[in-house]
Amino acid sequence: MAPPPRTIDEYLAALPEDRRPALERLRKLIHAAAPGAEECISYRLPTFRFEGRMLVAIGAAARHLAFYPLSSTTVEAHREALAGFETSRGTIRFAPDRPLPAALVRKLVKARIAENRTAGRG
Repeated sequence: MAPPPRTIDEYLAALPEDRRPALERLRKLIHAAAPGAEECISYRLPTFRFEGRMLVAIGAAARHLAFYPLSSTTVEAHREALAGFETSRGTIRFAPDRPLPAALVRKLVKARIAENRTAGRG
């Protein structure tokens, strides 16, 4: 078994060629929506931290790619916009050839930033 990736670049390099572009695009969209977000690996997934808090993660599974808002609240609040994508509590699944729309990714990342900021006040 290969050692776990230490960086998002290592994670992406290990993916099949047909899956890499969709996750690289998602990575760029996340950084555009959350300038200054830090990259890390958490639970073996590419994860983005913003203002010291976990923000979102991305990943590849055997049959799909995934965007993890790390929040069931965010998924539920955007249920209508996510119609057509398979979702569960904190996961949005999509096919490499049917990526999440850029505007939706921006909206989800901004919602997570707001959620983290609100939670940080408590």
